[in-house]
Amino acid sequence: MLPPLRSNSGMDTPHDTARRLDDLEVKASYAEDLLDQLNTLVYRQQQQIDALVAQVTLLREQGAGADGGSTRNLRDELPPHY
Repeated sequence: MLPPLRSNSGMDTPHDTARRLDDLEVKASYAEDLLDQLNTLVYRQQQQIDALVAQVTLLREQGAGADGGSTRNLRDELPPHY
């Protein structure tokens, strides 16, 4: 069961206020650490995406150069056992 809601009407003791402030500082610290980790992850993923885009571009260029502009005949690409 949830604890009863408390208002901010000045009824807190200085000890309660200090405890709540400490709790908020701890939560803010965890949130900041998590944000740094997520930023690092996003940066690494973007590097991987950039590398994959470069590889796909290179493969497309190699594939276009290998065709020599002719159309492909799928019968020419059948494995030898057919």
